[in-house]
Formats: sequence, C-alpha cells, structure tokens
Amino acid sequence: MNVLVVEPYKEPYEKEIEPGLESLQHEVGGDIECVYPFDDPVGIICNDEGKLEGLPLNRSLRDEDGEIYDVVAGTFLVVGLGEESFEGLSKEQMDKFKARFRTPEQFIMIGGEIVSIPLSDPPSAPAHPEPPHDWGDR
Repeated sequence: MNVLVVEPYKEPYEKEIEPGLESLQHEVGGDIECVYPFDDPVGIICNDEGKLEGLPLNRSLRDEDGEIYDVVAGTFLVVGLGEESFEGLSKEQMDKFKARFRTPEQFIMIGGEIVSIPLSDPPSAPAHPEPPHDWGDR
C-alpha cells in the first residue's frame, strides 16, 4: 500500500509498504497507535510510546483555530482508511498531506506552552559580511 512517511526534520515522502501490522510497526519503530485528527478518511500511525521513549518531536496537530493540541513524536505514517483495515492513500490524499506536513518543525517550550518553529533553508548569506561603509560622525 502506498503511504506517506513523515520523519522528523525531513520533508515527507511516498513509500510502498506491505499491508499488515508488522510492516506498520517496522516503519514507526515499535508498537503502533492510530489517531484520526482529520475529516478525511485517513489515519496517522505513530509509535505508541514515542514520547515516553524520547523520540524527537516531529509535527504538530492543530485544532480548527490553528492552536497546537498535540505533537507527534518520531516517524509517522499517513494511511487511508478502508472499511475494515488500513489502505493506501489516493493521489489527492497523498498530495494534500504532503503539503500539510511538508515543512519540518522544531519545538520549544515558552511560558508553559509548546511553540512550533517551522524549519526551512536559511537564506544564503555571504561568508564574511561587509561592514557598513557609512559610519557617520564618530
């Protein structure tokens, strides 16, 4: 089945995996938990003990107001939901969730609240910036 793999600090990517529990456990590195935070027929499969094991925080889950209500730790998968089991994502679902999780995040605690900082390539800067030429009257 074709799933979306989301690793900490990386852009998500498509991967074809075998259906079944062992394959899902292998991808997330342990026992699985599935959460259903979206209206779409998809689930997020993550390591059930990722936070307890100290896996790196990966991506935030947000409510309808954009506020963080949870953070997924470790690698997770986005999978489709069939009538009785998980299934691969459709092209539309794949595109939607690639875009949703495209930007890796860094997390810090400020005033008791978790804050997400989107990670992107920093703008290129000269190795040795030129000092300002206009020093004024000193």
